Amino acid sequence: MPCLNEAATLGKCITKARSFLESQGIAGEVLIADNGSTDSSQAIALSHGARVVNIAERGYGAALHAGFLAARGEYVVMGDADDSYDFSHLESFVAKLREGFDLVMGNRFAGGIRPGAMPWKNHYIGNPVLSGIGRLFFGSPVHDFHSGLRGMKRSSYERLQLKTLGMEFASEMVVKATLLGMRVTEVPTTLDPDGRSRPPNLRPWLDGWRHLRFLLLFSPRWLFLYPGLAIMILGAGLGAVLMRGPVMLTPRHGLDVHSLLYAAAAVLLGYQAVTFSFLARIFALQEGLVVDDPSMRRLFRWFTLELGLAVGLILIFSGLAGSIAAAISWERVGFGALNPSRVLRTAVPATTALTLGAQTVLFSFFFSVLGLNRRR
Repeated sequence: MPCLNEAATLGKCITKARSFLESQGIAGEVLIADNGSTDSSQAIALSHGARVVNIAERGYGAALHAGFLAARGEYVVMGDADDSYDFSHLESFVAKLREGFDLVMGNRFAGGIRPGAMPWKNHYIGNPVLSGIGRLFFGSPVHDFHSGLRGMKRSSYERLQLKTLGMEFASEMVVKATLLGMRVTEVPTTLDPDGRSRPPNLRPWLDGWRHLRFLLLFSPRWLFLYPGLAIMILGAGLGAVLMRGPVMLTPRHGLDVHSLLYAAAAVLLGYQAVTFSFLARIFALQEGLVVDDPSMRRLFRWFTLELGLAVGLILIFSGLAGSIAAAISWERVGFGALNPSRVLRTAVPATTALTLGAQTVLFSFFFSVLGLNRRR
């Protein structure tokens, strides 16, 4: 149990957990991962027969991580020490762990949320939305991503190599377990109003944003790649149509070279997002935030610095050719006034190709630098 000034409820939680172990004949311990309590939490824990581990590094994730590593059992069940979870009924968690599941999640929506136990914005917005994003992005089977009651094999936990220190630790555990192909399941559990007299340590909006930010950063495809491809395709499609001439929407209103500029900007922005997705993926792999990805190894074999430079130079020379063609058109009229509708249909694609070529060259160098460790 992670603990930070939980004197009002900690004793009850330990008593329930110990009674469960005794009633089931399980050889186990109750471990309190204390994160710097200044009340009597540690004394209460010791007097109720629990083992206390002091964790100097602050944060929900830091406390749980140190607690998992300090645990001596084959299976570890984690839960908040605010008396919102019933530690006297953990039979379903133990049964699933004994069946061979690596991670067992408590599902509060399936088991029941008592009145006043969860703020409405968490109940109807935060948890359903974030859990849905987690299932969409990573194919996770979990419907309650942020349940605080969950069980795991200690050996499986060590494989996860979790990195986050705050509340996003809960999401990282589920995401990595899914990506590693671990067996993950859910069991119904109840949630009661916590028994504390002080406000909870949770900050719903900020913690919700931290979870969402983690899910996005953990999935560069959804943050960069897919939006970038969509913007590029829309920009390129609109640009291709406008290259042939104006598009009239009504007899008096239409799209012309001014819209062509925005289409070119969309292509450049989308391309930047796509390249960011690969750079972010490499960084995440090097930092151990995501599991090893065979597709990235194949990409390194296929996309070399030389190939990137060749593509970039082709784009640059194409842009230069278009720019020269525009300059020749200008020279033919004695460097005088030009028809913007005509000249921009050459100048805009030319400058777009020049910019894409330069971006490709720079990306190729940076991609190769980041990939040195992956190849080694």
